[in-house]
Amino acid sequence: MDQIADLLTRIRNASSVRKSEITVSYSKMKEAILDIFKREGFLASTEVIQDDNKKFIKLVISDKKLPAHLRQISKPGRRIYVKNKEVPKPLRGLGTIVISTSTGVVTGREAAKKGLGGEVICEIW
Repeated sequence: MDQIADLLTRIRNASSVRKSEITVSYSKMKEAILDIFKREGFLASTEVIQDDNKKFIKLVISDKKLPAHLRQISKPGRRIYVKNKEVPKPLRGLGTIVISTSTGVVTGREAAKKGLGGEVICEIW
């Protein structure tokens, strides 16, 4: 099962029915993606919860900036990679793209500023 697709679908479904809190299973990649969503204002808060031997991430969706579009770009069957000069700008720069680079998971703006390319994970606006 694709963990990132599940995360994005849960956020998309929760925001469409105006549910403010959801819980997803933990992974370092999910935590990095959610930190970017939090910095961009789509999430109000994230918290890692330890329950027995399992970890979960509890996230609160922001009331001020609801995600209208949330789409996974790279999928397990087809990975999409970009060079530093070819980083896409969704909504002519108003949207946010998440890229996994050699220095970690960053936004498209940060990757272009640092001159890094990598795998395009998802886009949100």
